[in-house]
Amino acid sequence: MTSFKARSFNFMIRNGHLIRGRWRKETFDMTTSIPDFRERCERGAARFGKVPENVELMPESLAGMKAEWLVPRGAAADKLILYAHGGGYVSGSCNDHRGIISGFARYAGVRTLLYEYRLAPEHPFPAALEDSVSVYRALLESGYAPDHILIAGESAGGGLALATLLALKEEGVPLPVACLAISPWTDLTCSGASYRTKNHLSPAPLESWTVFSRHYAGAQDPSNPLISPLFGELQGLPPLFINSGESDELFDDGKNFALRAREAGVEVTFRAGRDMVHCYPLLAPMFPEATQAMEEMADFIRHHLNLG
Repeated sequence: MTSFKARSFNFMIRNGHLIRGRWRKETFDMTTSIPDFRERCERGAARFGKVPENVELMPESLAGMKAEWLVPRGAAADKLILYAHGGGYVSGSCNDHRGIISGFARYAGVRTLLYEYRLAPEHPFPAALEDSVSVYRALLESGYAPDHILIAGESAGGGLALATLLALKEEGVPLPVACLAISPWTDLTCSGASYRTKNHLSPAPLESWTVFSRHYAGAQDPSNPLISPLFGELQGLPPLFINSGESDELFDDGKNFALRAREAGVEVTFRAGRDMVHCYPLLAPMFPEATQAMEEMADFIRHHLNLG
């Protein structure tokens, strides 16, 4: 049974429009201001912006990109998580993800690199993917071993982490040891049933995923596997952990990717969060279900990085 705390948080999250004095959810279209959306995301992230005392923040410039190391006390120096932030490919930064990802790093006990890839619509596909591949290559060139790197991300960043695996495989680059994706956006054609059946449960503005997809895909076919990894050749990918909330428009994206990967012979762990919203594990320790999900993901990370 879903905890009272979880029901309360999920209600507030999915009904944010009521809290802001609006009777109806906002609807996005191609005229919606992306700069305004980014500013809103930055303001919202301020509530979660504090880095825990036992996590050190270390600014970095890697492959020409702004990045930050989030290093928990006692973390191994030679093993890391490469983390791709979410934001629909149109928003997201170190600043607006620092708080929640430092908490993620603390649970895992692993040094985590958060980086700022280029955003659409100014920089449509393949900019974000090129940046992710460049950061990974830069880590290899700096001496990190592939089996000491785990790639992770949430929402669009989860899809980007999976697309990065496909791009690296195409290029013959040694793959990270594993991948963790939280509520990953894997189908930018937005064809899954949950885009329709879960829309009333999701906190996302109406039609926002369609708008974000058009901005990111640009003139490209959104079914391109490097845009929508759901349609890729998944054989040979490393072990995957995918967590998706059932009350999320992207639920089918995570579930269907896990099914296709398993059919391709990939080792996959899939967790469906009952009655949970988008990216709920990152809300740990606010309610028990988030904490349980985060601790299970941390176990996956430590196991595949051989940290005991």
